[in-house]
Amino acid sequence: MDREDFVRDIYFDNAATSPMRPEVLQSMSAFFTEICGNPSSLHMPGQRAKRAVEEARYTLAASLWAEPQEIVFTGGGTESNNLAIHGAAQTLRSRGRHIITSSIEHNAVLSVCRALEEDGFEVTYLPVDGSGILDVPSLRDAVRPDTILVSIMLANNEVGTIQPINEVASITRERSILLHTDACQAVGKIPVHVHDLGVDLLSLAAHKFHGPKGQGALFVKKGTRIKPLFQGGHQERMLRPGTENVPGIVGMAAAIRLALEDLDSDSVRVRRLRDLLERGVQERVSGVSFNGHGEKRVPQISNMSFASVDGEALLLALDMRGISVSTGSACNAGSTEPSHVLRAMGLDPGIARGGLRFSLGRQNTDVEVNAVIEALAEIVPQLRTL
Repeated sequence: MDREDFVRDIYFDNAATSPMRPEVLQSMSAFFTEICGNPSSLHMPGQRAKRAVEEARYTLAASLWAEPQEIVFTGGGTESNNLAIHGAAQTLRSRGRHIITSSIEHNAVLSVCRALEEDGFEVTYLPVDGSGILDVPSLRDAVRPDTILVSIMLANNEVGTIQPINEVASITRERSILLHTDACQAVGKIPVHVHDLGVDLLSLAAHKFHGPKGQGALFVKKGTRIKPLFQGGHQERMLRPGTENVPGIVGMAAAIRLALEDLDSDSVRVRRLRDLLERGVQERVSGVSFNGHGEKRVPQISNMSFASVDGEALLLALDMRGISVSTGSACNAGSTEPSHVLRAMGLDPGIARGGLRFSLGRQNTDVEVNAVIEALAEIVPQLRTL
């Protein structure tokens, strides 16, 4: 049976990327065609573009309770993570070469750490418990005199678990260690106040909260010094040279403004849909387990494992019915290995292979949730008989 035989098209992979809101696209449209100046140009079209960039910077800063000069626009969450970690490591390498992170970080952090290990740095990968929460005492024990940076995500991209960043910050502040957090799965979903968190660097990406792909930002706390990844121009305080993506920056600001306006109502609604999905699956499908913390998680993510079922086979069977989910991070697509997040949480490899991430968004409905439950109730027993 072909996918086209199903009239449904249900998108439950919002943690990979979320559909852009029409209002965001509308805010960007004039900057593709009418307001086309380079923000670095001195003429009027250039200054109109520059004004739009600075207004967007102010909006984004206010959303994080930061100051405008603390916002650096980037090409996405991965670039923000690279700039934060590489930039801090290279700036501070004369002081020390020890970095601490967790075993469940996104590959945009883990890959940077592995690259730094090849460059003479030493990285400690901290464990998490069975619900995916960082073991904070192990962080305190891991700190050394030559520790220069700690990078711990705010919300995990696969299971949604929220990490105790405040507790981490209390340790890093004591030792004058820089603290970075990858907040791509948190911004626009839960309140994120940089100074309440106590972080020095924070990464975010617009397409995770219904903004444009290819646009991100990095919060760099005033007084924090990092080296740029690229050379070339004076843009973004010389931390990210190159002509700014004006439509993307404007769209990102519009998306965060809308996300915060609707934060309370969307959180309640998406959490209700997520809980409806989990209850329905638990009632209709045997051998299902839920991964992550039951309460300390962002509202949009539900990670489930189906015993005796291969997660990728289940994903493809759902896709044939017009239902889009994922087995984990989109950046790991094509890997034959079980999720490193689920393995770090102590799941049996067989159970980890049966893991699926369902990530909901503001556009999803009760009807769609019930359709997914029905599909799983049919497909899972079929796959188990193979």
